[in-house]
Amino acid sequence: MNTLLPTSTAGSLPKPSWLAQPETLWSPWKLQGDELAEGKLDALRISLADQLHSGIDIVSDGEQTRQHFVTTFIEHLSGVDFEKRQIVKIRDRYDASVPSVVGEVARLKPVFVEDARFLRQLTSHPIKWALPGPMTMIDTLYDGHYKSREKLAWEFAKILNQEARELEAAGVDIIQFDEPAFNVFFDEVNDWGIAALERAVEGLKCETAVHICYGYGIKANTDWKKTLGTEWRQYEEVFPKLQKSAIDIISLECQNSRVPMDLIELIRGKKVMVGAIDVATNAVETAEQVADTLRKALQFVDADKLYPSTNCGMVPLSRQVASGKLAALSAGADIVRREILGK
Repeated sequence: MNTLLPTSTAGSLPKPSWLAQPETLWSPWKLQGDELAEGKLDALRISLADQLHSGIDIVSDGEQTRQHFVTTFIEHLSGVDFEKRQIVKIRDRYDASVPSVVGEVARLKPVFVEDARFLRQLTSHPIKWALPGPMTMIDTLYDGHYKSREKLAWEFAKILNQEARELEAAGVDIIQFDEPAFNVFFDEVNDWGIAALERAVEGLKCETAVHICYGYGIKANTDWKKTLGTEWRQYEEVFPKLQKSAIDIISLECQNSRVPMDLIELIRGKKVMVGAIDVATNAVETAEQVADTLRKALQFVDADKLYPSTNCGMVPLSRQVASGKLAALSAGADIVRREILGK
């Protein structure tokens, strides 16, 4: 990236109302068959246009072809039964009915590679693609086969690596792994979670990122945040080991959060995607609020390694709010960019 402070989004953007129910997380599709396939690509085109119009530098598909950031990937794998569901606790926070692992998990065909190729043809901007991380995948399933979180995570890491290599070949510049579970299961993260993530990025020449946030602005997450006290120091548990890992970029939540900025010092040397847009509110940030968050982050990360971004995905927000937030992100980054270059 030649651009100083290149902007990007952490993940999802709102879907058009003709594709899925607006402002609803994991909303079912409104189309079927060929119409759905065509509709997803039309939505991807619109999402890209919105990002470019807002001045976003590193663009994505806005996750328009995905219903859920984890299970849509898992749906394409063998060894998982979506009819055989069990209730499990997700990230120690809320109960959910999830599919079951019933046999060896395997990837029989590419999952997002065609979509990535389509996006690549539409733009010359750098593109980022998000995949679920191994630990967050195992946390979203009932495992009746391997009966070992670690063993299943390693299997998923191998599968993710297959997908990531093909995404790279399709022209993706940054492959991001979403690991909100890294903010919860600290012992496992340090014991084998980061190692499993490194297995997922093995052999990649493109840049790699891990996104660790405090979740969408849904009630289960906002209630959990209220229990975390005045300082959120979860990152402190995993940053030292991540700093030594093979991952290039670490994506974290900073806007309106109680994360002490100085924790970024623990990943000195890595590129940092700083969440400067709060996704848990409909209030659109001003450019100056975004700039202020970025200035604070610059005390702990070098300017050439700072990537302004959103805290998390924005699919539960209205399209109008999301567009406003993207524009604010660009404008705020521009203020700080000019300050740096002015010096």
